[in-house]
Amino acid sequence: MTMLIGQGFDAHRFADPARNRPLWLACLEWDGNGIEGDSDGDVAAHALIDALLSAAHLGDIGTLFGVGKSSAGAGRHGADMLRETVEYLHAHGFAPSSASVALVGNRPKIGPRRTEAESALSRAVGCQVSLTATTTDGMGFTGRGEGIAAIATALVTAVTDAA
Repeated sequence: MTMLIGQGFDAHRFADPARNRPLWLACLEWDGNGIEGDSDGDVAAHALIDALLSAAHLGDIGTLFGVGKSSAGAGRHGADMLRETVEYLHAHGFAPSSASVALVGNRPKIGPRRTEAESALSRAVGCQVSLTATTTDGMGFTGRGEGIAAIATALVTAVTDAA
């Protein structure tokens, strides 16, 4: 059995509060002002997409969905994009085996909804996904509360000779 590992990263700034944009993170809606992006701005989902595609040597989120306001990812939710990514993996002979996402930012507080977020990510990907969170003790754009970032690692298994 061939297993491959990939890594992904995404970062977005928080939207202008006047826009009243919903906050989507780890496939869930949270209280607070949302994240800028052509899609829902879910950095956890986007980093996980990059990690899955990287593991399978299938490019990155831009390869699959394009970039910009007229891309295939524009206006989409992270969970939908994750499910489409997994379908793409399956079509190329791969299946997700395990994944982990680390969020970097001051808000929202992940702990109270960690189990719910892990379940939502796991449902979208079809394997267990763990979620951790940290701050940067005031350093950088995440520490100043200007945005949020995510780092993801994914393990995929080659399930056919297509790999």
